[in-house]
Amino acid sequence: MPSTKIKLFRSLALTAVAAGLIASPLAASAQMATPAPGTTMMMMAPAPTTLSLTASGEVSATPDKATINFAVVSSGKTASDAMKANNIRMNAVMASLKSAGIADKDIQTSSLNLNPQYDYTDGQNPRLTGYQAQNQITVRINDLNQTGPVIDTVIKAGINQIDSITFGLKNDDALLDQARQSAVKTLMARANLYAAATGMHVKRLLTLSESDQSFQPPRPMMAFAKSAAADSSTPVAAGELQMSVQVSATFELVQ
Repeated sequence: MPSTKIKLFRSLALTAVAAGLIASPLAASAQMATPAPGTTMMMMAPAPTTLSLTASGEVSATPDKATINFAVVSSGKTASDAMKANNIRMNAVMASLKSAGIADKDIQTSSLNLNPQYDYTDGQNPRLTGYQAQNQITVRINDLNQTGPVIDTVIKAGINQIDSITFGLKNDDALLDQARQSAVKTLMARANLYAAATGMHVKRLLTLSESDQSFQPPRPMMAFAKSAAADSSTPVAAGELQMSVQVSATFELVQ
């Protein structure tokens, strides 16, 4: 009997110790979850509701300048002959531009090329037939009323190729600002529309960025040389420029 009681007491003691070990982590956990007196627990705020939009603002304007790319193309049996013929005609073109009132700063040589010309007859090796020289200039015209007369003048002086004509503005900053204001107004109106549709309202603007600027020039007239040859004045229509600015924004919405 005495030995049995000793075993029983030992078993009860071990059970009590084991129960204490199991309970201690729970107690420690409970102590960590309870804030100390005089302190406050930090709670994570929910993420704000945001709305991202992109809008474009557009304005139209009448061009006040033109840029034309002309070229003199000459041929010769030798490279020297081709370049000599080209130089004579280009000098006459330059003189005609100055007599038309075009300033030196508005005339720029944009390319000068000299290329051999070959005869590619089927079944035979290419045969050199001569050379072709091309001198291209870019001319800026600040008075659109002079565009047609300038074209006529340079064609008479020796220009035999017109590559392109583009129209633009001498100062487009004010018009771009109008496009920006239009884009922002559109953004604000759309943000309020989306917010109202979802039972919310716009609290504040978080980000605003300009992502793109562009303008669409009028389509250039085609076949200038043919028109000038048939009539004493080359007709040129400037049309309107379409300028566009794209703006993106992010808004915070609240209930």
